[in-house]
Amino acid sequence: MELNDDYRITDLDALQTLYGQPAGASLIKEVDHVHPHYRTFIEAAPFAILATSGPEGLDASPRGDPAGFVTVADDKTLLIPDRRGNNRIDSLRNILADPRVALLFLVPGVGETLRVNGRASISTDPELLARFAMNDKPPRSVLVIHVETVFFQCSRAILRSGLWDAAKQVDRSSLPSVGRMLADISAGTFDGVTYDRELPERVRNTLY
Repeated sequence: MELNDDYRITDLDALQTLYGQPAGASLIKEVDHVHPHYRTFIEAAPFAILATSGPEGLDASPRGDPAGFVTVADDKTLLIPDRRGNNRIDSLRNILADPRVALLFLVPGVGETLRVNGRASISTDPELLARFAMNDKPPRSVLVIHVETVFFQCSRAILRSGLWDAAKQVDRSSLPSVGRMLADISAGTFDGVTYDRELPERVRNTLY
């Protein structure tokens, strides 16, 4: 698809003219620390998206655990266990090259989301790992986030999407299975049928 350059926004003045000035509340809500109200939100969130940037590009990675899995160590520090995954370690690679990160916290049933920007480091401190053990299995590492800005996002996006509306939930069988996608992407060289058959048990056995 080609864009008509006559309508392409290319400078800040044009962008601000298009959108106007931000509302007062949208500026008041941003702080440089974890306010007690924001802490309550983080501790209620069982899911967050971690955004990172590195030489190979951008990454947005889902993070989930029981609510409160992200620990507020103090009003400038968050701790996030890095649970088992596929070992691509895209986020961790990026953090080594560029510590800047962004987090988006979601709480089921709640329209507002919470955004945190900061800088991350990767720790294998045994005390930290033990602190986040689940089923007697510690994470391989813990992300230590130095908080720079925190603010909540209004509920419009969640309301427009109907994300928490049970009537709009999608039947998983209406979409291609994981095995089907892998088989088709690999042009048939991957055994997708076996993968799909074994996946549910494998996921259950490797959550931690």
